[in-house]
Amino acid sequence: MEPISRVNFTVGQRLTVDIGPVAHGGHFVARHEGQVIFVRHGITGEKCLVEITHVTSKMARADVVEVIKASEHRVKAPCKYAAPNGCGGCDFQHVEINHQRELKRQIIIEQFSRLAKMAIDLDVVGVEPADGLHWRTRMDFAIGPNGKPGLFSSRSNEVTEIDKCLIAVKQMDNPAFFERTWKGDDRLEVAVSSAGEMNLSRGGRSISGPTQLHETVNGFEYQISPTSFWQSHTKAPETLMKLVMDLLALRIGDHVCDLYGGVGLFTAPMAQDVGIGGKVHLIESSHRATQDALKIFDKEKQVEIHSARVEQALPRIKKIDVILLDPPRTGAGEMVVKTMVAAKPRTIVYVSCDPASLARDARLLEDAGYHLDHMVGFDLFPMTQHVECVARFTRS
Repeated sequence: MEPISRVNFTVGQRLTVDIGPVAHGGHFVARHEGQVIFVRHGITGEKCLVEITHVTSKMARADVVEVIKASEHRVKAPCKYAAPNGCGGCDFQHVEINHQRELKRQIIIEQFSRLAKMAIDLDVVGVEPADGLHWRTRMDFAIGPNGKPGLFSSRSNEVTEIDKCLIAVKQMDNPAFFERTWKGDDRLEVAVSSAGEMNLSRGGRSISGPTQLHETVNGFEYQISPTSFWQSHTKAPETLMKLVMDLLALRIGDHVCDLYGGVGLFTAPMAQDVGIGGKVHLIESSHRATQDALKIFDKEKQVEIHSARVEQALPRIKKIDVILLDPPRTGAGEMVVKTMVAAKPRTIVYVSCDPASLARDARLLEDAGYHLDHMVGFDLFPMTQHVECVARFTRS
């Protein structure tokens, strides 16, 4: 069979295409004369006029500039910046919120089929607020060419200056912040706590607001640095904590590892469940986060804080009954998975913000004798392509 010759698109060229399936990364797949085009601002089943924005030897990227035949799931984007050549912070504002969750479910299933060679099914569950707006408590803003706060355009170093962000909690929509002219190019980091405190930091240093934020989750209290990692959705900590603790099913006296544990969101209920005869090892490489954790758990004798990379600290722990891991987007990887399974825990619960790395690691765990017996997705990043998954693996 003759290979299909490559179509030589040019940036700025306009084409009419049928929009195909959603793909990991916030875009949809279309084809024109055999060449793949990754399209933003479309929806599966639509016919659209698209404009080529980027070309490589294997594929092209494009934005929808006119919808010729619209999907029943298309809605008017609530934010004026959620458009071609606009802000890249959101991917799906033009998609009805329940269909966004269906798209994310399809992405997870496709990633597991392709990368893990596993056939799965799951639900992607929405949380409040129901409209998918005003949920984000942590934001990093870039500084635009006019000194105003903004966000990067999609796959670009160009900053789109904005006067508000509709996915940020309403407390961040302060005209004094957006209208001020900021000097320099350091990003502005804004954090709002569950107690209503707001901190503004720049270059890792606090410039306004309290230098310690107070978070309360299901009765547990945390005092943390504004730049330490914390789940960004207002409902994420309580939603994830409840399910994670149910899946861990800890017993009095258990020895547990909380890998990539941050300031210890999950360590607190773990310490309660294992009791004074048990042990919780929190492993985290961020020095700032572990300094917070040391203060939070200074009176919890069953908690040991390891300020180290997981692959360095985990092999030194001799007894492990259960493991929880909540790694960054890159996932755990082969070395960490091998170390986990060598410890022979009865249960591994994996919290993931990237279905591709989760699928890769799930294949490694399955091959090592751990069976995926529960998985659910949470739409903790509405309007964006991101999705949170919680998966439980038990030893066969």
